[in-house]
Amino acid sequence: MMGLGTLARSIFGTPNDRKVRSVRPLVQAINEREAEVKALSDQGLKDRTAALRERARQGEDLDRLLPETFALVREAARRALGLRAFDVQLMGGIFLHQGNIAEMKTGEGKTLVATFPATLNALAGKGVHVVTVNDYLARRDAEWMSKVYGMLGLTTGIVVPQQPENEKREAYQADITYATNNELGFDYLRDNMKSDLSQMTQRGHNYAIVDEVDSILIDEARTPLIISGPSQDRSDLYIRVDKLIPLLPESGYTVDEKTRNVTFTDEGNDVLEEKLREAGLLPETQSLYDPESTTLVHHVNQALRAHKLFQRDKDYIVRDGKVVLIDEFTGRMMVGRRLSDGLHQAIEAKESVQIEPENVTLASVTFQNYFRLYGKLAGMTGTALTEADEFREIYNLGVVEIPTNRGVARKDEHDQVFRTAREKYEAIVKAIRDAHERGQPILVGTTSIEKSEMLSNMLRSEGIPHNVLNAREHAREAQIVAEAGQPGAVTIATNMAGRGTDIQLGGNVEMKVLEALAADPEAHPDEVRARIEAEHAADKERVKQAGGLYVLATERHESRRIDNQLRGRSGRQGDPGRSSFFLSLEDDLMRIFGSERLEKVLSTLGMKEGEAIVHPWVNKSLERAQAKVEGRNFDIRKQLLKFDDVMNDQRKVIFAQRREIMESKDVNEIVADMRHQVIHDLVDDFMPPRSYPEQWQTDALAESVRLKLGQDLPILQWAGEEGVDQDSIRDRIIEATDKFMAEKEAAFGPETMRSIEKQILLQTIDGKWREHLLRLEHLRSVVGFRGYAQRDPLSEYKTESFQLFEKLLDSLREEVTQKLSVLRPMTAEESQALMQNLLQQRRAQQVAQGIGQEPEAAAPASNRPTPVPPTSLVNSIQVAAPSLAAGGAAVAEAEPVAGTPREGFNADDPGTWGNPGRNDPCPCGSGKKFKHCHGAY
Repeated sequence: MMGLGTLARSIFGTPNDRKVRSVRPLVQAINEREAEVKALSDQGLKDRTAALRERARQGEDLDRLLPETFALVREAARRALGLRAFDVQLMGGIFLHQGNIAEMKTGEGKTLVATFPATLNALAGKGVHVVTVNDYLARRDAEWMSKVYGMLGLTTGIVVPQQPENEKREAYQADITYATNNELGFDYLRDNMKSDLSQMTQRGHNYAIVDEVDSILIDEARTPLIISGPSQDRSDLYIRVDKLIPLLPESGYTVDEKTRNVTFTDEGNDVLEEKLREAGLLPETQSLYDPESTTLVHHVNQALRAHKLFQRDKDYIVRDGKVVLIDEFTGRMMVGRRLSDGLHQAIEAKESVQIEPENVTLASVTFQNYFRLYGKLAGMTGTALTEADEFREIYNLGVVEIPTNRGVARKDEHDQVFRTAREKYEAIVKAIRDAHERGQPILVGTTSIEKSEMLSNMLRSEGIPHNVLNAREHAREAQIVAEAGQPGAVTIATNMAGRGTDIQLGGNVEMKVLEALAADPEAHPDEVRARIEAEHAADKERVKQAGGLYVLATERHESRRIDNQLRGRSGRQGDPGRSSFFLSLEDDLMRIFGSERLEKVLSTLGMKEGEAIVHPWVNKSLERAQAKVEGRNFDIRKQLLKFDDVMNDQRKVIFAQRREIMESKDVNEIVADMRHQVIHDLVDDFMPPRSYPEQWQTDALAESVRLKLGQDLPILQWAGEEGVDQDSIRDRIIEATDKFMAEKEAAFGPETMRSIEKQILLQTIDGKWREHLLRLEHLRSVVGFRGYAQRDPLSEYKTESFQLFEKLLDSLREEVTQKLSVLRPMTAEESQALMQNLLQQRRAQQVAQGIGQEPEAAAPASNRPTPVPPTSLVNSIQVAAPSLAAGGAAVAEAEPVAGTPREGFNADDPGTWGNPGRNDPCPCGSGKKFKHCHGAY
């Protein structure tokens, strides 16, 4: 009897069917324009595209331009590549334009599909990024599809590692840019470390089409991109903390040998706080539980682990003054390997050897958060439906299964389960020999390089010719996969190998056509294709008679998606094909899930040596096990993303402020706001509101003003005057410092002063952000222990990271103010000494390189200040105690007039604030400027 759900689907179709039906009218509209577009000359194609580009730039909706644009792209591809897109390829392009993932089977031409939405979205002039999984595919696809874009008058760029900055900038300025996910992410981070807008390479994140979207957005989502550099020398801190650990009583810590973990007890914490205060490492007013103590707690924890978990001559040895780790399985020394997160440095401190510096994160981002920067995101893959929930929840991407151009004729056999791995591999070798002798090409999927090499050795001993794929040679990999469909070919590959290249029966026609056209650019594509298709027709027919491509998998992967990718290599474009999985009870997945039940079944059946069990319920139970693993991995990625989102919000604030500073010609107002806020905070600290004059700490205030603002002011005298309150003293300090900075500006010159202010702001932001990233890393490493106290680690992390971020902004204001306060112009003698020093450095470099002649002697210094290149300006200016006089007119600001909040305004959600400028009224309705209210630093 038919269920209600099945009955409804038979009448109305599945949700996917309804989506596919909804775009058929658009496909028909594209087809109706085909004859008209075919009649255009090559120049006519360019002219029509230019007209569409103008309409898009005038603001016309891209959806209205879609039918004509897609018709032009189809004709351009027919002329440039000899390929006429099928209707299902147009469908894929439409769904990509709408911001979906198009799941298209192997061999359906995804590379060509991407040209349709890429061209349409490039018309707006904001750039389109086509993302691939490796450099080879980025180059190949860009060079191949640039012929299509060129027919339409559009430009194509390629971004690859180690590319000169000017070439990279030019590539990002192209209409369509091909790049790998890694390089895009690193360029984003590098751009946000630049000090000038002209140095930045990317021009925004408008629209991205991600090829192999499941690999990039799911498989690689757990690995953040990190730009690191050497950290400041913390040797002294490691040594001082190390000396405290032996002072702890045995009751001060507990060791869990099973999990190799060690933690402080309450008694240990108390002793430690006392010893840290005695050592001057922990301020009297601060506890180890305060957010400011995160870095110190991290160092203390690592020192405890170094002393209690790592034993000399068991876990490591000391050789030639270096700590060398020992492999716990082989007992061999692991020279060059180091423990992360400062643990290796803690062991070096324990052993009193030289402490090597640890690397520190300068900038980092996850692929999840990088790709969520794009205004519109789309993706292509052969396998996405199993992860549809994750794509929707994390990236707001729908998954649409595109029908194949021809029906799938592949036979997917039930899994064969053997008792032992030996029996399994013997059966695999037998199956490979049988297929090879019949002329059937076979693709053997393994889960690791080691297993590929083991199987290769078995085939070699049997005298069976074969190819082994690995990920080291991308170009060779594509070539082997392209020829893997030839009669009797045997190809061994890891399950992820061969992405982006089509296995065609009898050999890859497209690759042969491209090679022939490259050798003879004048040849007509249709004639070349006809000749090559005739040449390989016999091979293709022989392979078809043998049953098409045989995909044999030697193991099931944790994810059904990876298994489906391998299976999908066979049966392209309606070709015959076959797939089967050979498993054993010793495989990882079988061992972890349900192997005991299966072993009982096998024993009951009394199976003979080399026999396998083949049954549909085996497939079902394995798929259920895989679904559980996929769900667990999704939960891990989701939890990691929640933690990273906290840092991502802060990253976006910092990067936005950096960009605003770079875009500003004059940052004097920002600097002045910071200085005034520092003064407000100082007065509030030492002369609290509603306090009495006898409670004021005027001496301490005067000293802080001298240190942070570079001025000796008669604050004690002011405080003794009749009727003076906190506000009047604050106003006098502001008045004096404003005059002080105005005189300094006159000494430097306004243009030079603006350049100095901008560079100091950017350098200080970058330094503070690096320190903050390190603190967050340390916080992440210790916050997990809060779960033992029944406190949610994520909630604790959010609270404390926000407190740390507030402290970052406070210290940023203070440091910028202090640096600017102590600057002074160089004297003529100092300028001459600087020039001499620069010339000596240049001479030393030339001598070291063995080039050039002795540079000319330094010219005598004039009375004018020596010009200094802007990029090194701040580093070249001398700092000294200021000698400029204080004084000047007071700066008053009008009282704000309160208004009504912006519609939908929510103080806790910046997304509801709109995009006010710094000097615009705050959207909360307070009447204050945005920079003084919710937009304050």
